[in-house]
Amino acid sequence: MEAKINEIFSSIQGEGPVVGYKQLFIRFCGCNLNCNYCDTEFQKGELYTPENLFKKICSEYDLKSFHSVSLTGGEPLLSYKFLKEFLPMLQGKTKIYLETNATLPKELDVISNFIDIISGDIKLKSSTGFDCIAKHKEFFSHCKNKNTFGKIVFDENISREEISNCIEIANINNMELVLQPKMVGDKMSVSSEFCSEILEKFTLKYPNTRLIPQVHKFLNVR
Repeated sequence: MEAKINEIFSSIQGEGPVVGYKQLFIRFCGCNLNCNYCDTEFQKGELYTPENLFKKICSEYDLKSFHSVSLTGGEPLLSYKFLKEFLPMLQGKTKIYLETNATLPKELDVISNFIDIISGDIKLKSSTGFDCIAKHKEFFSHCKNKNTFGKIVFDENISREEISNCIEIANINNMELVLQPKMVGDKMSVSSEFCSEILEKFTLKYPNTRLIPQVHKFLNVR
């Protein structure tokens, strides 16, 4: 059993409710989507067995110094068979934070017991080119009793229908929503005024919504 890992690095989480915490990032290669705004080169990497990856991170990092290990990508759930073998090795050593495009519910089920926090993207067709709402509805229904939030990358094209769909998913699953304006380099692609307007449209119907830009872009860290 092997998985292709693009990179392993220590940095600051720049997105969502745990923003500002130190995390160990394990970036998996491959993705089942190809979003318009994706800025990640995740095809090149090195193959690891679960045992070799565990030995590497334990020998090079003090896991107690991290808030959590972030499984990111690409789409880490494509490597669910690998994770089923790898994640039990980390039990009791650190929390596990899963960053996912929220389209692979059956794969999540296989490793759900090992995950502490789920950061699930809600992909908007207006900003990604994909209509994934049906898949998201199914995915988040599999996240019951997990610390889960929905992350929404948006730009000036976000529609009323998309806002309503996101709120519907959040209501059904009683989870926090995090609005994230699409970035161009270290700048937001929309104005602060527009961000405030979109936040207002969400919170009038779903108060458990926050707006958090990609803070790591402002800090100039990975």
